[in-house]
Amino acid sequence: MAAGVELGFAAAAGPGGGWRLRSAYFPSKVGGRPAWLGEAGLPGPAALRCGRCQRPCAFLLQLYAPLPGRPEAFHRTLFVFACRGAACYRLPGPRGPLCVFRNQLPRRNDTYPEEPPPEEPPPGLAAAAAPPLRLRSGAALCRVCGCPGPRACGRCRRAAYCGPEHQALDWRRGHRRACGQHPDGDDSVDAVPEHNEFLFPEYEILIEPEEPEFPADSSVDPDDEQGAGDTSKDPKEQKELRATGTAGEAFQSLDEETLEAMAKHETKEDNIFQMFKERVAAEPEQIIRYCRGGEGPIWVSGENVPEEKDIPNCSCGAKRIFEFQIMPQLLNHLQVDSLGESIDWGTLVVYTCADNCGEGNQYLEEFIWKQDFSAGSV
Repeated sequence: MAAGVELGFAAAAGPGGGWRLRSAYFPSKVGGRPAWLGEAGLPGPAALRCGRCQRPCAFLLQLYAPLPGRPEAFHRTLFVFACRGAACYRLPGPRGPLCVFRNQLPRRNDTYPEEPPPEEPPPGLAAAAAPPLRLRSGAALCRVCGCPGPRACGRCRRAAYCGPEHQALDWRRGHRRACGQHPDGDDSVDAVPEHNEFLFPEYEILIEPEEPEFPADSSVDPDDEQGAGDTSKDPKEQKELRATGTAGEAFQSLDEETLEAMAKHETKEDNIFQMFKERVAAEPEQIIRYCRGGEGPIWVSGENVPEEKDIPNCSCGAKRIFEFQIMPQLLNHLQVDSLGESIDWGTLVVYTCADNCGEGNQYLEEFIWKQDFSAGSV
């Protein structure tokens, strides 16, 4: 990816466009099944379970992010997985219902040709767009989620699953009728439905540079007391302040210094959220902000911002640096709204190894931080 901030937008692949989202075309995409990059050392079922409820996480998105000048990362993709259980998102902070993995390959490898893939649809378009049952190496993938599937149907021994939850789901969705009904050599029993209720909707991610329409000096410093004072000129806030004044008796136990600190905190929160809104206003549909090692994330709140000590070093010992953030606009594409609860976040921030370690082309877990909106900004 290029220097400077790059933005990602969700775009429907369109009829006949699903082939672009398969591994051979090095896609950036949301939802569906992961288009795995390397075929060695994939994260297993245990690594892809929610850190809170222990159910399987669904594939959320992947970002193709090769590093120029690093031959070992000629191909490089980051994979993010998310639990579908709304209750698991109630607590902010690291891991929990989310996990992220990094994988990379040199230009010369055992899986892909050295030349870039053609831009035209491949022959046998339907087969190229169909979800794969196996990796090229022969390793089986779960029929439901597309992750490694070490568990086989006990009856036909042909259908693979990551665990009992997805085996039961596929049985209910029709495998019970197809299981064992076709002779050996007939692959129709193995056909995988493109979508199911566990998967998030699938989109291509289109990447564009952020245009410098946003004036560098238009930001309000959240710690600027003059800026804090100016916000009180808003009529709505004046009304709220008058209401607060009439209820002053309730705060007799609070000294003037404490009240002033509380007011400054609320104003700082308002300013941080306002800065966030201003920064995304030019491109309100952005779902990704990418800038590895450069400009940091834009936060939706002053609360629960990680300090350096909160971001663990990589297993190789190197520090982790900011690489990209997932914006709340992505939730609009995931069809997760419900009458009860739904998964939610203010922003998800991914930090990766500053040294980009990775001998053996394994999938390495990186670090993701969830920040929620403050109560006053929603």
